[in-house]
Amino acid sequence: MAEERMLITGGQRLEGAVRVSGGKNTAVAIIPAAILSQTPCVIENLPSIEDVHVSVETLQHLGAKVLWDPREGIMQVDASTINRTDVPLELCRRMRASSYYIGALLARFGEASVPLPGGCNIGRRPIDQHIKGMRMLGAEVEIVGGTVMARARDGLIGGDVFMDMVTVGGTINVMLAAACAQGITTIYNAAKEPHIVDTANFLNSMGCKVKGAGTDVIRVRGVSHLSSRRPYAVIPDQIETGTLMIAAAATHGDVTISGCIPTHMEALTAKLLEMGARVDERDDAIRVRSMGAHRGVTFKTQVYPGFPTDLQQPMSALLCTATGTSTVVENIFESRFRHLMEMERMGARVRLFEQTAVIEGVPQLHGAAVEASDLRAGAALVIAGLMAQGTTEISNTHYIDRGYEHLEDKLQGLGARISRVTY
Repeated sequence: MAEERMLITGGQRLEGAVRVSGGKNTAVAIIPAAILSQTPCVIENLPSIEDVHVSVETLQHLGAKVLWDPREGIMQVDASTINRTDVPLELCRRMRASSYYIGALLARFGEASVPLPGGCNIGRRPIDQHIKGMRMLGAEVEIVGGTVMARARDGLIGGDVFMDMVTVGGTINVMLAAACAQGITTIYNAAKEPHIVDTANFLNSMGCKVKGAGTDVIRVRGVSHLSSRRPYAVIPDQIETGTLMIAAAATHGDVTISGCIPTHMEALTAKLLEMGARVDERDDAIRVRSMGAHRGVTFKTQVYPGFPTDLQQPMSALLCTATGTSTVVENIFESRFRHLMEMERMGARVRLFEQTAVIEGVPQLHGAAVEASDLRAGAALVIAGLMAQGTTEISNTHYIDRGYEHLEDKLQGLGARISRVTY
């Protein structure tokens, strides 16, 4: 079987301007939320990525009418024709966010049958908090043969949901279920990520009443009838913005990233400044410049507004050539350092201690054949390839396509020597 790989000839300074695509993490939540509308929805600014394509297939399997224009990033969803509430295993294996169909289908139709989700292998990502939340709203939930079977025979009833841990997916899933529940649902210890706020705004645009999104207490007053009233544009991709910021610094470049939200990037911006890069912000743009050597730094991944786990891998690639010793603590997922073992092939010096990586900066990375193990690991290897001397060949590029829209085209536009080949 033919395999596509990415080739990068490093050493090119990135310069120019680039525009960020719509947010992956928002898109994969808002598309299932469209099931809740009893009138057709129009969603704009969607990225043309694998996770969105899988979402289209999922809606069509359920019986929804979907018009999707990937070039314009516009999708129309008519959920009035949905005639089934089961999601097939082959689709769930391809996308972590398939779990959101539990909350959406349960809220709209009173039942859902969704296999446990797949996606990237970056460690355990249990959905016990999702299930706990559904049960607190009166649903009967059990896992049979790896499939979540949920039913609310008499409809969902609002109530208090106390999350035992901060969980983005669990918060969104309970919000979706609560949107059509009777009464008020209060989610305590809720996650605060930007795409949670965006999902809440989308629900509100359809007539739901969600308050407190962006804080650790979210209240949802359910309504019996949700309907789309106007097109809704998803927010820019926070992680793509960060990846491009890191790439600019890694190549000692000068890049302006437009169409982004600078306040979402404050944790990364602080670390880039600490390393010696220059970061200038405007209302919807960030300029990253870096001329001299970078200093090593220490950071820990945390829930928002802390340093995002999804940017840990690209950031740790940059640290491989920073002066001195850097320490990275991964607090969210336990299997998110595999990219560093690949970078050792490129000359990186790394020591791993359970959830901590100690990185000794080297003067130069060297091109090598490496393998992406997940989405953000792929982005990290792209950054390492941009920094390296010689040619880097990255396999498993399908992981990169899960979350980045035409990444190589955007980097080419900034001067990178990057292409795809098929073997």
